[in-house]
Amino acid sequence: MARFTAVVRTPAPAARTWELLTDWPAHGRWVPLTVVRVLTPQGRGVGARFNGRTGLGPLGFDDPMEIVEWREPTAGRAGLVRLDKQGQLVLGGAEIEVEDTPGGGSVVRWTEDVQVAPVWLSRPFDRLIAALGRRAFERALRAMARELAVGTQRAA
Repeated sequence: MARFTAVVRTPAPAARTWELLTDWPAHGRWVPLTVVRVLTPQGRGVGARFNGRTGLGPLGFDDPMEIVEWREPTAGRAGLVRLDKQGQLVLGGAEIEVEDTPGGGSVVRWTEDVQVAPVWLSRPFDRLIAALGRRAFERALRAMARELAVGTQRAA
C-alpha cells in the first residue's frame, strides 16, 4: 500500500480552511482534469458520499468515497475527516486534519493509504505512487491555500 502525507499551511483560520476543504466540488478548481460530484443530499458528515472523476472525455476513472469520520475543528482541537475509497481502481482511504497554527492561519495534513488495482501489479510501484501522490496533493492544497489567501486579503 502506498502511504503519503501532504502538509500545507494556509493563511486562513482552521474553520475557514475546513469549510473550503470540505466543499468537495471545489476540489475541481485545484485538481487538474477532475470534477467532483456529491452523491448524497448532504456532502458533509458521516455517511456522505461523493465521486471524483479524473480524466479527459471518456478516458478516465472514478474515485468514489464515503465519509466515515467527521469532526469539525474547534478552539484547541483539530478538525478530522476520514474517507473510505470505494472505487474499483483506487482503493484505500484518506485522513484529513485541519488545525489552527500559533500566530494565525492553519495547517492541513492530508494522509492517503492507497492501492491501485490490480494490487498485485501495482504493489512494486508503491514508493513511486506515494511520491507522485504527495506531490500532486501538495500542489492541489497549495492552490487551495492561494484561494484562501485571496479571500483573507479581501476580508481584511
